[in-house]
Amino acid sequence: MKIGIIGGTGGMGNLFSQVFQKAGHEVLIAGRNTPLRKEDIARLADVIVISVPIRDTVFVIDEITPLLGEHQILADLTSLKIDPVSAMLRSKARVVGLHPMFGPTVGTIQGQTIVATPARCHENDLWFFQNIFESQGARVTITTAEEHDRMMAVIQGLTHFKAILLAGTMRRLGISPADTESYMSPVYRIETGIAGRLLAQNPDLYADILCMNPQVPSVLNTCKQAFDEMFSIVQEGDRNAFTGEFLASREWYGAFCDQAQKETDLLIQAMVSR
Repeated sequence: MKIGIIGGTGGMGNLFSQVFQKAGHEVLIAGRNTPLRKEDIARLADVIVISVPIRDTVFVIDEITPLLGEHQILADLTSLKIDPVSAMLRSKARVVGLHPMFGPTVGTIQGQTIVATPARCHENDLWFFQNIFESQGARVTITTAEEHDRMMAVIQGLTHFKAILLAGTMRRLGISPADTESYMSPVYRIETGIAGRLLAQNPDLYADILCMNPQVPSVLNTCKQAFDEMFSIVQEGDRNAFTGEFLASREWYGAFCDQAQKETDLLIQAMVSR
């Protein structure tokens, strides 16, 4: 197959160009400074993959839509799915949404999760991607665009918000990570490490993830309600209420609590032994 990646010179586009090449396919690349343009990719490729910033994805799809035919597969690598998939469905191409649940710095898709949201395609179209990814060690989760965005409001929206909030709170308190270095516990190091990792990256990505998913505000509103309840418990020093809240969440998490303790123990051991 001839696979064209629009935005292929970026981190994620470059990673997936290697994935497709490793699977034995010819890969065409269009970027800001490449001989090939996105229009060339649309005309030449059997499979077209859009790998551009979230805010640009629908615009790029709409630009190439008139050039696509039923013989082609159109996919994207965007962190949101409802709007990109809807835009891709305006073309004549078969459509499969894709979302790699990792950043391009991983270097390999081995052990990583890729979410697929097939929208208008043959069974073999989905199998085409699934076979490539799974043969290189990735896990493929198949769902709808709607369910994907609902889950991303928590998996990305809530967790990224929490990390940014942690850093913003410390900044407002005038306490830097360096100030806490000699007091650090392993868990605190993990939490601040996640925040630092996020802040080292492009803010536009996280602005898109939090501000362009319409389901994020309702998740954060629930977070605010939970915060208000917990704040009231702590402010009043109500140990019984605190214990009730703690145990209710433990029950909700179930067996994952033991799994998480084992996994984070391994992470802590790796941190302290480096």
